[in-house]
Amino acid sequence: MSEWTAVVTGAGIGLGRATAIALAEAGYHVIVTDILDEEGAQVVAEIREGSRSAEYCRLDVTDTDAVDGLLTDIYGRFAKIDALVLNAGIARTLPLSSLKDEQWDETMDVNLKGMMRVFRAALPGLRQAEKPSVVCISSIVGAVLGWSEHIPYVASKGGVMGLVRSAALEFAGDGIRVNGIAPGVVRSAQTLDPVNSLGKEGLAAFAETVPLGRVGNPEDIADVAVFLLSDKARYLTGQVIAVDGGTTISL
Repeated sequence: MSEWTAVVTGAGIGLGRATAIALAEAGYHVIVTDILDEEGAQVVAEIREGSRSAEYCRLDVTDTDAVDGLLTDIYGRFAKIDALVLNAGIARTLPLSSLKDEQWDETMDVNLKGMMRVFRAALPGLRQAEKPSVVCISSIVGAVLGWSEHIPYVASKGGVMGLVRSAALEFAGDGIRVNGIAPGVVRSAQTLDPVNSLGKEGLAAFAETVPLGRVGNPEDIADVAVFLLSDKARYLTGQVIAVDGGTTISL
């Protein structure tokens, strides 16, 4: 088993899955967490097939007791947490005119409060690592752009930017680096959903507007996450990096 331990939330599919695999390939023991048990187990199986180290732990980031319990267990077993990737999130089409309070609360509870819960619970383990680092997944919508009929999602992702910058200052004295990634449009189960996102045709149309000529792949984000967590980014903290093929600079 690796001497480095990484925890990834929302790691069963999409960006989280790609990041978990990339971290395993970089030599971490990866704790894959999600509420999608079958998908999470498949990620672990794929990592182990490559002779790398991983385990699956079910985690609902909206459940404070579950978060505290799991992170306490991880700290107890490994004595430290070297890398933390806070990726769990949801996106739904929710026009403001029909938006219910509970729909707003659900999005914030997963995308922003859930991030805070896991970060908070991981602090004892992060403080024991030699070079701890945290990556929070935001989005170019919220970081730079808006998105019609997705106000809760955009607001939550904007909040992630504030969390990154404030946490970077708060924990710099502990040697904990905190950075974020604001992905552009990435091909995933979420963006392929025609009801809550762009769908297949929408992705194809959007690709034509991207300066690099395509939408992103999950691996494009994962590779940046691995860099940010590595010692190669040792003097980088409090930054949110847009990984979007040039979308935001072309507007």
